[in-house]
Amino acid sequence: MDEIATRCIEIISKSKGIPADAVTLGSTFDELNIDSLDKINISFEVEEAFSIEIPDDALNTLRTVGDMVEGVAKLISTHSSTTSTAS
Repeated sequence: MDEIATRCIEIISKSKGIPADAVTLGSTFDELNIDSLDKINISFEVEEAFSIEIPDDALNTLRTVGDMVEGVAKLISTHSSTTSTAS
């Protein structure tokens, strides 16, 4: 979970031009001035970084950085379990 959190925070901080240490799991997207367009752009970068696909409807439920990290972890877990059973 730590690696996922670190990478998500790096992506968000780079995207918004803010120091990574200013972004925590409890930071809300409102606090970070992340609007819906920013959220879409960040989600594209996260998808590419983790080789996952974030469902569009899931984006609307994300309110904090922690929400994003939890969602990514679930998608990675689901992706890896379907990949290993398909082999």
